[in-house]
Amino acid sequence: RILSMRQDVIWRKKMARYIPADTPVKILDLATGTGDQLIFLAKRRRNISSGIGVDMAEKMIEIGNEKIREKGLESRFELQKGNATDLPFDNDTFDVATISFGIRNVNDVERSLSEMRRILKPGGKALILEFSIPENRVIRSLYMLYFRHVLPRIGGLISGDSQAYRYLNQTVETFPYGKAFCDLMENAGFTSVEARPLSFGIASVYKGEK
Repeated sequence: RILSMRQDVIWRKKMARYIPADTPVKILDLATGTGDQLIFLAKRRRNISSGIGVDMAEKMIEIGNEKIREKGLESRFELQKGNATDLPFDNDTFDVATISFGIRNVNDVERSLSEMRRILKPGGKALILEFSIPENRVIRSLYMLYFRHVLPRIGGLISGDSQAYRYLNQTVETFPYGKAFCDLMENAGFTSVEARPLSFGIASVYKGEK
């Protein structure tokens, strides 16, 4: 939140607008971490009847489940260990599947997208929020300057691990975005695929339907 200057809050709000607001929704959040995405969506969409967050990091799941209990959301949400490329859920289970700033770290992106489509009900939506590269040359240059040189220093001061934030910029710069990522979603079988650039293209929301 500090490193994005709270832009991540705006990005999550815009992604939430793609979630149906007039019917009960069962949601799956991948790379859920400590459950921030589910907790945020609980405030934006009261019609989300239930949700499961999946992550490989057991300690983050423990912290996330405690946060969910503290907020009185344990009747609606739970976090559990799971792999985004081999989801432990039946076909046609969820109305919406989300992943925020995690798809680029999945070891098999195409398989993960296929798994997201598999567990969605017919007509269900996959919503993916991820960093991208601005098209405007001036904004792109400023963005890269911040991403390559400023962000690792600030992140290092906060976390004590600047190398983790150098890794962040490397993964973003090499990961497909825009049309290239839309193509991956279409190859996985999604229809009505679209990309919406946010904050001049610093991040993008991708939507696909089953």
